Amino acid sequence: MKSTSRYLARFSVVLACMLVVSCGRSPSGPSPADSFLTGTWRGTVTLQVNPNAPGAAPPTSASTTWTFKVVPQTNLQTFQVTIRSEHPWLPITTTATAALGPGNSPPVHISTQGNYASPRGCQGTLGSAGTAEATRIEADFTGVDCQLSTFTGSVVLTKQ
Repeated sequence: MKSTSRYLARFSVVLACMLVVSCGRSPSGPSPADSFLTGTWRGTVTLQVNPNAPGAAPPTSASTTWTFKVVPQTNLQTFQVTIRSEHPWLPITTTATAALGPGNSPPVHISTQGNYASPRGCQGTLGSAGTAEATRIEADFTGVDCQLSTFTGSVVLTKQ
């Protein structure tokens, strides 16, 4: 009987220690790192307005800043991106959505889409598609603005 009591006492102590150690702790293991895309990227946006119209003005360039923030629980593949353009025809700051695929490691395809408040008084739409490297993004950049104005061009960004 003494050995059974000792066994139960030891078992109770071991069980209590296990409960104390495990309570309130999250599962062990490495937490995922931020994406290579997270953070601020700066570069140049080049646009041509109404490129198919007769006498269209030539493309012009200006500074742009894109800041990427991972959307949780998306396998580091979906981002909220704040886009600031200093282009004279497109002086905007807006929030858009970007996606990487098929994976989340560079080099990888990147696409971005969103809306913006146009300086011409309407809601415009923009999009881009290209390649994201570890420290450089090169993509096309297109959109539709007021009165069916369109723009096409490119964006080249470098990680800051």
